[in-house]
Amino acid sequence: MSDLLERLRGRGWRMTAQRRVVAEVLDGDHVHLTADEVHARAVTRLPEISRATVYNTLGEMVTLGEVIEVATDGRAKRYDPNAHRPHQHLVCGRCGAIRDVHPAGDPMADLPDTERFGFTISNVEVTYRGICPSCAATA
Repeated sequence: MSDLLERLRGRGWRMTAQRRVVAEVLDGDHVHLTADEVHARAVTRLPEISRATVYNTLGEMVTLGEVIEVATDGRAKRYDPNAHRPHQHLVCGRCGAIRDVHPAGDPMADLPDTERFGFTISNVEVTYRGICPSCAATA
């Protein structure tokens, strides 16, 4: 069973066939699919699943905190099931490929008190940008 399925079951989330398929499609490392990509993959496993069901299921998973919605540079939102392992993202500026990265250090501690302007910091999102090897090879 996938990590995401286990987490959802642990929360007592009612596991319909449609929800199971969406969770299975999202399973794996470095998974950052758009809702349309999730739907396309889900249809191969459960042909009757609708696009609306996929969007609603993804929204529920985000609300539960089991999936992270990732938005980069005006592109379609992507869904990251790696919600419980602290990480940042590395994004290709050409094709939009996203990889999870785990830089050394604590990004919360990297912002000096003098730059916090009285804010209580609750979350940090760092996005590294560059060109992936595939795009660099075609340049």
